[in-house]
Amino acid sequence: MSKSYNIAVMGGDGTGPEVIAEGLKVLNAAASKYDVKLNLTKYDFGGERYMKTGELLPESGIEELKKQDAIYLGAIGHPEVKPGILELGILLRLRFALDQYINLRPVKLYPNVETPLKDKGPEQIDFVVVRENTGGIYTGIGGAAQKGTPNEVATQVMVYTRPIVDRCIKYAYELTKKRNSKKKMLTLVHKCNVLTHCGDLWVRAHKEMGDKYYKDIKQDYAHVDATTMWFVKNPEFFDVIVTENLFGDIITDLGAMIQGGMGIAAGGNINPEGVSMFEPIGGSAPKYTGKNVINPLAAINAGAMMMETLGEVKMAKTIDDAVTAVLASGKIKSMSAGKMGLSTSEVGDLIAEAVSGK
Repeated sequence: MSKSYNIAVMGGDGTGPEVIAEGLKVLNAAASKYDVKLNLTKYDFGGERYMKTGELLPESGIEELKKQDAIYLGAIGHPEVKPGILELGILLRLRFALDQYINLRPVKLYPNVETPLKDKGPEQIDFVVVRENTGGIYTGIGGAAQKGTPNEVATQVMVYTRPIVDRCIKYAYELTKKRNSKKKMLTLVHKCNVLTHCGDLWVRAHKEMGDKYYKDIKQDYAHVDATTMWFVKNPEFFDVIVTENLFGDIITDLGAMIQGGMGIAAGGNINPEGVSMFEPIGGSAPKYTGKNVINPLAAINAGAMMMETLGEVKMAKTIDDAVTAVLASGKIKSMSAGKMGLSTSEVGDLIAEAVSGK
């Protein structure tokens, strides 16, 4: 009997629907190969809907999404909507409402993909960042007083509880345990020499959990500023990184650049016990909308991440192997929009054919 999954599809804004279309093309090819049924439900949450109706993400929409097995997202961001409105009203609201407490960001360099790092190749750039996704400064705790005056005061507080830290670190240890890596090392990234309260909590939680439950995994620590240097100088040092929300947001963008850019970087907002959301890291790229030139590989990789998280490991590996094979062939000339040498849909066709074994 074939397995069946209910997937919410949110193309979103700009080029989002275009890359999701190619991702679905590849997912359907893989689903057919492994006798998996994908029940797709499309949602139009995004900038266009907001401009027409003034509605961002209604409570009824959240309740519907809670009934899905996963969410496949293209991009959120519209040039005619003030920055922050869509991001806070849709993306962050979804993360908190669905308790997607893990942001998972693989940093993997594929063959024939250019990296700005000299003398580094796929064998040196292959690690994962586990970012805590619902706590820290992004909870919005704080305020402002005497706004607009010379004495204006603003605060935004980094807040963490032990349960929030523990569940993130546990996920990271488990990922390190099952990851196919000889290093078997979990690096905690923070700034405990300055952020002495939150930093101390993360350091103690990391050590205590490792000492008690994961003795076969090497424990490591790095300050966030040093980490940015080592990403550039020695990316091969890392295996799995776990970090808090703000630091994770920053270092994963640097990670995307060293793996070849936003065109290939995918991410997941994960609730291991609930509904998770998967997306390409790049934005909506409105200037390329409708031109069939945007790179869909990040969306395709996000689809593979989605299936792996749902338990379809072979299906996910087949997609990743197809991406690797097509890139190794040299048929895709660049990760940049308009410079690939192929159209968006042609790239999707190539990956889908490789998945099918054609």
